[in-house]
Amino acid sequence: MNGFPGSTPEFDVLVIGAGPAGSIAARGLALAGLRVRMIDKATFPRRKVCGCCLNGNALAALENVGLGDLPAKLGAVPLHMFLTATAGRMAAVPLKGVSLSRDALDVALIGEAVKAGVEFREGVNHSPQSGETAFPRLGDAGGRCPPAFITVYASGLNGVPSTVANTSRLGAGTILEHAPAFYEPGRIYMAVGTGGYVGLVRLEDGRLDAAAAFDPAFVRSCGGMGNAAERVVKEAGFPPLGWSSGFSPSLMPDTDGLKPELQLNAWKGTPALTRTPNAIAGPGWFAVGDAAGYVEPFTGEGMAWAISGAAAVVPLVRQMLAGDTAGAIAGWTKQHAKIIGRRQRTCRKLARLLRSPGIYDWVVRGMHWFPAIARPVVRALNRPNA
Repeated sequence: MNGFPGSTPEFDVLVIGAGPAGSIAARGLALAGLRVRMIDKATFPRRKVCGCCLNGNALAALENVGLGDLPAKLGAVPLHMFLTATAGRMAAVPLKGVSLSRDALDVALIGEAVKAGVEFREGVNHSPQSGETAFPRLGDAGGRCPPAFITVYASGLNGVPSTVANTSRLGAGTILEHAPAFYEPGRIYMAVGTGGYVGLVRLEDGRLDAAAAFDPAFVRSCGGMGNAAERVVKEAGFPPLGWSSGFSPSLMPDTDGLKPELQLNAWKGTPALTRTPNAIAGPGWFAVGDAAGYVEPFTGEGMAWAISGAAAVVPLVRQMLAGDTAGAIAGWTKQHAKIIGRRQRTCRKLARLLRSPGIYDWVVRGMHWFPAIARPVVRALNRPNA
């Protein structure tokens, strides 16, 4: 196959995955003068639930790569409040950021990459069977021989071999065409229950994005992800999501032949969320975005990691192409730990808190009466990278 091991490459860098991490990395590499091919197994626009919130850190990262005006051009909804609930108690915390559908954002970022000179091919399934090597070892680990081309893995949770945490939850989500008016634009809603949590936010077109993290056993006991989401929302004290028309909290699922919309919408699940890759770089390759490690993110942190990490890997790809393989690997390991590792530690602590509804109940009570106690966490999540 032309362009892969055994032939003269048609590109300097192959980017696998056209989500925000892949598109930002590909664009940066093309602007640096490299020949870049980006592929994705999906066709766009694609249905994508997670990553519909951009916090202050994510917006700053877009600004740093020259795309700070993109969310506003796409009609992103400004966010001003984070409303969380558990066991019928609610607390609100001021928040900055925007909500924006991945349908719109991904297509726009791909367009910016193509405009910069990236060759994009969609509907291409990357696998060793297609003639490509999964982890090309084309260079010399000692740095004496530059690789023929670099592969940047921006292919999500299953992008590179990783170790999954024993306590990892499953991700799940859907987008609701209709939902109760209680869920207003400009707010992130988080319902926390015994088996997981559900985050909800209105998109620029009025639809309600629902993204969740559940214990696998909880999903099985509920009979599916839709049922699990409704149970968590009900436990928290938010209005049920399930009525596409004639919403009434008093209606039961089978009353008058109505069925919860969550049962009618296609829920999309993810592999286990919390994972640590065996490595984030090697001779001839780098991992960025979710492929470089993932924990349960909050209020747009996952998008911030993807964008800032993708921008930071560009000079290290060039360094490896120039022949310094060992230095580039060590540099990316250090850079990733600096710009993302600390933030992921914060999210790990929040994830542990959400696994203890009793403790979280007391936290919500405290935030209700003293909202200022949550502000240091919010500032930390929204603070741009130095």
